Amino acid sequence: MSDIFITLKEAAVFEGITYQGMTSRVARNPQQYKTQTQAREGGGKDQVLISVSSLSAKARKAYRAAQKVDGRDVIIDQRAKATPWYVEADLNQYIEGNKKRFYEAVELAARVQDFIDYTGPDRTGYAERHALGLGISPQTLYRYMQNVLEANAWALKLEKEDGQSREYFRALALCRKPKESGTFPSLAPEQKALIENIWFDKRFAANLGTMEMLYERFEEEAERRGWEEYPSLKTVSRYIKYIMDSRGAESARYLAANGTREWRNKMMLKGKRDATTLEVMELLVGDEHTFDLWVQYTAPNGKVKAVRPVLVAWMDMRSRDILGDVICVKANGDTLKESLVKVIYTAGVPKRLLIDNGKDYTKEELTGQSRKKRNIEFDFDAETVGFYQSIGIQGVDRALPYQAWVKAVERFFGTVCQRFSKWFDSYTGTLTGSKTYAKRKKDIDGMLERGELMTMEEFYEAWEKWKNEKYRTRKHRGLSDAGEKWVTPGEMFEHGPRYMKAAPPREYAAMLLMKADTARVYNQGIHKFGTLYTDYELAFWKDKTVRIKWDIDDVSKLYVYAPDGHKICEAVSAEVLGFGEKCSQAALEKLMRDQKRQYRDSVEALEDFTTPYEERLEQGRPSDAVGKLDLMIGHAPRERVIALPQDKEFRAETADRRKKKRSSAGDEFLGAKADSALSRIRAVNE
Repeated sequence: MSDIFITLKEAAVFEGITYQGMTSRVARNPQQYKTQTQAREGGGKDQVLISVSSLSAKARKAYRAAQKVDGRDVIIDQRAKATPWYVEADLNQYIEGNKKRFYEAVELAARVQDFIDYTGPDRTGYAERHALGLGISPQTLYRYMQNVLEANAWALKLEKEDGQSREYFRALALCRKPKESGTFPSLAPEQKALIENIWFDKRFAANLGTMEMLYERFEEEAERRGWEEYPSLKTVSRYIKYIMDSRGAESARYLAANGTREWRNKMMLKGKRDATTLEVMELLVGDEHTFDLWVQYTAPNGKVKAVRPVLVAWMDMRSRDILGDVICVKANGDTLKESLVKVIYTAGVPKRLLIDNGKDYTKEELTGQSRKKRNIEFDFDAETVGFYQSIGIQGVDRALPYQAWVKAVERFFGTVCQRFSKWFDSYTGTLTGSKTYAKRKKDIDGMLERGELMTMEEFYEAWEKWKNEKYRTRKHRGLSDAGEKWVTPGEMFEHGPRYMKAAPPREYAAMLLMKADTARVYNQGIHKFGTLYTDYELAFWKDKTVRIKWDIDDVSKLYVYAPDGHKICEAVSAEVLGFGEKCSQAALEKLMRDQKRQYRDSVEALEDFTTPYEERLEQGRPSDAVGKLDLMIGHAPRERVIALPQDKEFRAETADRRKKKRSSAGDEFLGAKADSALSRIRAVNE
């Protein structure tokens, strides 16, 4: 017979020995057996085939007998040991994905079955002619015959069990088994684990380790573990590609390479907040944004330089409108306060704030408590509430560190960059981050020298124009997706349901914007800015610490408060007393008057402190007279559109102004009385 090659497992059956016994025979007598190799359908190590002609006479006889048997009568125990793939295959699913291949296999199986059923003479010659007609070799024909006979055996076996015909097995037996992704039979489980361990190692991933680096490490470890055989670089690369296409692998390697912080920013599932449950001005979100462009700035010392302007602004979460926007060179706590005050007197008092985790937003001066405490609680007294509650805000929430996505204003800054900043000639792209391709090289120094840069004031005008004419009037996708009636930020802010609260007096806000500090009172007064500030009331605070405030634009006066918040005085810059002729007579006389006043007040205070209890009762007893005018009855208070702050500093300021007003009114009354009396005296004399 012509050379027909079968597997070592099949040869072992015909020889009547085990598979291991067959492989040993071939290894001991390689000259006796004619072999060849063929690639496995599922990949991996090539399969060894052996020629039937090189088997023993017993085995050849058994082989010929098997080929002459009709498939339906084949011995099940001989041919149906290992379950082939098509036994458990879904026929409809296979046809759906491989329709052409399947119907070609149906026709081929019928032709192969014709060869099996042939009982004429010269079977070998018939096989050659039959194979030629199919366009295949006789060896391939015999291999197809074996596949069909095995399929017939399995069909017969299962039909005896449940009575269902499975003639389609013959066609599937001639089809290639569907490739099962991820099997990689050439990779042992230990090898797969090692490849994954290296690829997902934090240090390896952080350094952007390549496939070649991985395989180098893999080879070193394979040699250390004594593996005689291990897969090639190509196989390892295919396995890594398969792994990275699997669920969660890309996210896991990003976490290994970049850490938790970056993973949260880029990969973590983000929740979409429902802003429709809010009212306009119920929640504002604040942040800062550095423009990716340059403008001309004149410093206080007169020096002109190029700077990247910084935007400080608040976004109303219901309308997405931008409020309180100010532009500066460098944002700080003072800029933030100025921005929020602008919000209050142009848009209204917000109910709550969501602030950035930066120190400018969370400093104790603003929140009334230490930055180390994340949850800002407004349950302390009015003198320590901080700026936020002082202006009427009910609560403040802090965004978690490195979670910018919770603040919608971050997405707005992206819009600013794409639709506003890129129109300027001085745009240079982002100067931070990994997107180096986004950077634009510009001669900023040359533009400054030639006067081609906008001033800060001109840039702010351009910003206001874009905000009002482009952003506030443009359809906002967030509003439209939420099904809002008004879909532009400007319309939604004007017409949407609104939280309303009266703003504090403007003079109170001005006081809050003042710089604040503490100072020690000395014999002469308070030393600040290299200047002595003094007032008569400071005489009673010697060697004590007081709270002071001042207007950054006018440092000629200090507003002095006690630790509990009540106002002490307004200390002014004192005129230094000179010596001899250089001593100012007016300054000297004022000093002497204050000294006498201080002594007189001290004597009166001493008398009060030494007055017996009985005498104090008599002094405080109300008059027994009836029918007197109740001076405490006044006019009903007029309706106000302001909310009066409760902190002691502002109450002290108000009381001080009223005191000065009453004093002024009293002086005018007494002056009028005196003039009237003088006129009467003159009339009598005349």
